[in-house]
Amino acid sequence: MKMKILPISILAILSLQSLAAENTTLVEQEKQWELTSEVGAIVTSGNTETTTLKGALKAKHNLESWRNEYKLDGIFSEGESENEDGVKEKETTSRKYEISLQGNYELNEENSHLFIYGSYTKDHFGAYRSEAVFSVGYGLRLLNTQNMYLDVQLGPGIKQFEYAESAIDEKTGLSLAGETDSEAIGLAKLDYQWQVSENARFTQLVGIEYGSTNTKTISESALLTKIHGSLQMKVAYNITHNSDVDEDKEKTDTETSLTLVYNF
Repeated sequence: MKMKILPISILAILSLQSLAAENTTLVEQEKQWELTSEVGAIVTSGNTETTTLKGALKAKHNLESWRNEYKLDGIFSEGESENEDGVKEKETTSRKYEISLQGNYELNEENSHLFIYGSYTKDHFGAYRSEAVFSVGYGLRLLNTQNMYLDVQLGPGIKQFEYAESAIDEKTGLSLAGETDSEAIGLAKLDYQWQVSENARFTQLVGIEYGSTNTKTISESALLTKIHGSLQMKVAYNITHNSDVDEDKEKTDTETSLTLVYNF
C-alpha cells in the first residue's frame, strides 16, 4: 500500500488551524505566538578536519481551544578523509532535516486533548531515506505541579517510508533502493519538563512509532540553563533506535549536542 500522506496531514492541520483562527483577531494572534530558535556548530582542525552544523526553529500558537506546534530542525556534518592516492577529500557524513506540525484541541475534561499530527523526515545516511507520518489520538497530562509536568499521547497512524540505497528484499534478494512502502502504526509520546531552578530546566522527550515493518524509538534528554535574558545554553543527548535495519546499518544512532537557544 503506497500513500502520499504528508500533503494530506499538512492540509488537515492547517485547515483546522484556520477555522479556529477565525474567532481570534490578528492582534490577539500575534500575542499568542511563542518562537524558539536553536543553533550550534562544531569545527575541528589538525589531524582531523570536520564541520558540524545543527539548527532548529520551533513555534507554538495558543488559541482559545487549540494549541498548535510547528517544528523544523536539521543537522549537517562534513569531514575530510584520504583516498587511496593519499589525497584529502571532503565527505558528507550526516545530512538530516525534519518538519512536523501538530494541532491539539483542548477537551472539557481537565488536562486532556485530542491531537492531529504530521511529520516528514529526510535522512540521507539513516536507516530509511525518508519517512512521513500522519496520526490522530488522545493526550493527557498525568502530572501537573508548580515546577514540573508529564504529558502522554497515544493514537493510531500511518507511516510512509523510502528504503535506503543498500536495502535488499529478504525474500527475493532484489534491491529496494528508492522504493516506498506504507504501513499502519501505533504512536506514543511522552513529554516531561522539570523546572529545576529559576535558571535551569530539564526536559525528557520520548516517541515510539510501532509498526509491523519497523519500530522506531526516539529519545531526547536535555538540560537548559539561562545565560542572559532570553538566551539559554542547551546540552542534549539524542537516541534513535530502529528495530529493523539493513545489514550495513546500526540499529541505534546517538547524538550529543551543545547549542544556544533563544526565545522570542
